[in-house]
Amino acid sequence: MAETQEERSPSLDDCLKLLKGERDEQRLAGLLLVTKFCKNDDLVSLKKVYEAVGIHFLDRLLRTGSGDGGENRDVYLRLSVTVLAAFCRVPEIASSVDMVSRVPLILEIMSKRPATNILEECYELLYLVSTACEAGVMALVNSGGLRVIAPQMSDLPDGSHAMEVAIKILQLLVTKLSSESMNIERFFELSLVVAAVARQFAVLHNALKFEALHLLSAIFCSDYSALLHEPLRSMPDSNWADYMRTGVVSILQNRVAPSEKLHALILAESMMSILGEKWLIGRVKLPSVEDYLPADRCLLLVLESSHVEISVLSNELAYMKYEAPSSTVEEHLLKQRYLAIAFSLVEKIIKYISTVGENEGTLSDEAVFLKVIKTLDETVKVVLEYLKDAKEHGKKRGNDLLASVRVIGSYLAETPDACKEQVQDLLDYMLSVEGEEESRPFLSTCFLLPMLCQITMKDEGCRLLASSGGYVAVVECLVKLIQSDGQNGEDNGSIFLACDTVMNILLKREPIRFSPEMSTFTGLLKALACWAVTDGTKDPSVVMMAASICSLIFDFTSEDALLKQPGFDGGSLDSLGRIIARSLPSSGQGTSDTADLLEIIAAGYSRWADRFPTIKKHNR
Repeated sequence: MAETQEERSPSLDDCLKLLKGERDEQRLAGLLLVTKFCKNDDLVSLKKVYEAVGIHFLDRLLRTGSGDGGENRDVYLRLSVTVLAAFCRVPEIASSVDMVSRVPLILEIMSKRPATNILEECYELLYLVSTACEAGVMALVNSGGLRVIAPQMSDLPDGSHAMEVAIKILQLLVTKLSSESMNIERFFELSLVVAAVARQFAVLHNALKFEALHLLSAIFCSDYSALLHEPLRSMPDSNWADYMRTGVVSILQNRVAPSEKLHALILAESMMSILGEKWLIGRVKLPSVEDYLPADRCLLLVLESSHVEISVLSNELAYMKYEAPSSTVEEHLLKQRYLAIAFSLVEKIIKYISTVGENEGTLSDEAVFLKVIKTLDETVKVVLEYLKDAKEHGKKRGNDLLASVRVIGSYLAETPDACKEQVQDLLDYMLSVEGEEESRPFLSTCFLLPMLCQITMKDEGCRLLASSGGYVAVVECLVKLIQSDGQNGEDNGSIFLACDTVMNILLKREPIRFSPEMSTFTGLLKALACWAVTDGTKDPSVVMMAASICSLIFDFTSEDALLKQPGFDGGSLDSLGRIIARSLPSSGQGTSDTADLLEIIAAGYSRWADRFPTIKKHNR
């Protein structure tokens, strides 16, 4: 009986004979038999079958099935796509020119929205060809693979095999897209991908969830990601943003590999860049939890995770720099990049918390607010330790050090007395930090200006800045800000912060027994003269501010002493004289908003006018 059954069962040789037959009917019968008993992992048999049937018959079958009509069209299409997908499991076949050249036709078939089982086989075929060779993935890119796949993503069943393969294909595509190849259509298509994959990221709890996470992370880490922000903001359905929040919370609150949490933080940082810090706050409904989580859960998780990453990464970077300098440049850059992301998240949360009074109800209670402040405080202390380590090793240059100063400056702008002892010990060092692209420190001072302006309102702060020599960095920063004014729209606020800081120190010069070096302020006097001329006509307060600082500087020098300074001549003095003349009461320049500045100028003029005959001449 067993022998009879074996005799009736077709063998591989029987299939091969049919496939090599002269009539199409024989070949069709052979292919049908192949689909019945030839397993997908039997690569040897699959190769024999492929060689027997030949690519030309398969091509005719595929084109017949993909035509507009004809009897049994769907049957032919399903058979041809299924068989081709099976053949592509053999890497040699998948990477062949014949298979790569079929990619455009497969995409055309997919664009006609075939039955689900056919579509799934099409995805399988494209994935196998794309992973087999570079030519395969480039054929997919150049034949409009993204254009075809993107609109279909939202229609694929959650967690289906087709969705899994589509995500893997898109992971390949994203790595091949360059900024030069992107256009409006592709950005729109990518926005559809992000929205569809965000749902998978939120609702799934299996390996595909992490594939979705990796795809989203790859998109947002691409060199064209910034140009994707506007299409995403314009999405008519905002559910994708809620899905992203749900997915991020799910990753951060569970025990997953640290690398996965880093990917989740990348998404969180990108979402806040796209939609603002308010994205952090919102209800989260996890599939495994009956009730909604508190609206501030995402904020807390992102902050706590960022704190952990900053602690770990700063330790690792310090070790690589000072204990194991033989580590590769690539390792350094990767860790610095991740550290920058964690810093950015902390800065965004600081910005959000600073407006919490304007956003009542966004945090569930005072306890949550205090927890946020406590975590921020601990995070800043970690960053200060990182800078202390760098100071002890004589390191002042590096984008990671500059980013550290920036995040500290952001926090101290809101709480200037935080970490007081550490900040005092490191203030002069932080003002000396410079980025890789800087020829001398500048941005570090800009980052600290809001804090410096606040602490110098008290004698203690002025004494600290004067004794540490930090005032020199502020003066040099102010000069550079004035010289670059107009090139950067954000500089104007920084100019006034620097002006206020310098004024605070000069006003308290006697109580703190500060004896400034005239050489430090000569360049500032010239810069103030130019600033008052170029910006003073548009903003009268510029003239008043410039004249106030000049008046305070004149208190500890004389015309003769100034003219002995290198680069300072009579023309400079004339310019300053005109500024003082414009600012005094007789010119009508002062307003109620600048009354305090007018008082400083007038009182100063009465003290030093006799020592500055050129300036006095302008005020007759």
